[in-house]
Amino acid sequence: MNKEKIRATRQGYGEGLAELMREKSDVIALDADLAHATGSLTVQKEFPDRFIDVGIAEQNLVGMAVGLSRTGYVPFASSFAIFMAGRAGEIIRNAAAYSKANVKLVGSHAGITPVGDGGSHQCIEDFGSMRAIPNMTILSPCDYNQAKVLVKKAYEIKGPVYIRTSREGVPEITDENQQIEIGKAQLLMDGSDLCIISTGFPVSLVMEAAEKLQAEGISAAVMNMHTVKPLDKDSILEYADKCRRILVVEEHNVIGGLSEAVASTLVGKDGIKFDRIGIEDRFGQSGRTKEVLFEYGLTAENIYAHAKELIK
Repeated sequence: MNKEKIRATRQGYGEGLAELMREKSDVIALDADLAHATGSLTVQKEFPDRFIDVGIAEQNLVGMAVGLSRTGYVPFASSFAIFMAGRAGEIIRNAAAYSKANVKLVGSHAGITPVGDGGSHQCIEDFGSMRAIPNMTILSPCDYNQAKVLVKKAYEIKGPVYIRTSREGVPEITDENQQIEIGKAQLLMDGSDLCIISTGFPVSLVMEAAEKLQAEGISAAVMNMHTVKPLDKDSILEYADKCRRILVVEEHNVIGGLSEAVASTLVGKDGIKFDRIGIEDRFGQSGRTKEVLFEYGLTAENIYAHAKELIK
């Protein structure tokens, strides 16, 4: 993990989309008056004739993207996650997913890390709402490099895709030339004592905790679920058998989130110790980043403590 390179996944989205648009003439970008925040400003500057700012109208954002997809374009539409998954939710369901429209929807500033925006804008339920929609693929990059790769992977998927990105920068975890597969978990560290499963922003915190555990002789596997749907159940079950202890860490409500998805996969498995760290069914709040993360238990120290408890 390279802590000297700190970049946000929203930046990786913007850079990755620009690279894709240089290669693919059918890609078009849309945003809802937030290009400077979502990362799509990079595209707006380089491809002004292939960028549409719909204004503060998220339902129109998705509706226009669906319409453009019917004419042969592959639209990438971005806004804050709270507006994309929330305000535009019905259009995503009925116009995009129901018709299997080839649109890519990007929810930026997800989770509680947009600490300056407060609980009204800290989206902690988007995985839950998107997971419940048929035909939807959900991607969640853990760092800048992976965000760039997943943009190109999303283009290859024929149908609706939701990409979750974060405001806060994270250390470089993955390689820029990484080979990943949609629907297949990425094993960042192998181990046999316990397996820690995470996605998005918290993965860097998990890596920090796992390195501390390894230094103490505890063999911790770290599984990065860059694809939340379809979920890699085979890898979860494989490491449940191997480690017998599973810890899930997420920047999302535990209701409807990754931990619930993993837990449902483990139903019927005997002798598995399971724990989770996530947003315990409450809204986010304003504050300094470290203070807010501490309040919700999203720290390397807390992950380490939960892992040690599981090992007992």
